[in-house]
Amino acid sequence: MRVVVRLRSFVGWLRAGYPRMGDPYGYIPLVALFGASLTDEQVEQIATRVDARSAGPVDDVDVEVAIINLTHEMPTDSELRRVRERLTTRRRHPGSDGRNETTGHG
Repeated sequence: MRVVVRLRSFVGWLRAGYPRMGDPYGYIPLVALFGASLTDEQVEQIATRVDARSAGPVDDVDVEVAIINLTHEMPTDSELRRVRERLTTRRRHPGSDGRNETTGHG
């Protein structure tokens, strides 16, 4: 019950600061709180860069630096995992871009 009260209080606080002329159901500014995620193309680009630098084992720091160089932001664990998975796929199947051929998604 306390969670419901706190949640309602939080939603009320958000609504109080939301512009009156704005869409009452959209709350698009809230999307900014979730942050951006790497696109499949960015993941491929980062994996290509990291793979070109080293034929041997790749450290997480190498992947993190490549993500930071592209996005200028600290990578999330999810982004790091996606790039590592793409690297693994590229190295197991040279010439592959790491995407599922039937859906086009990695």
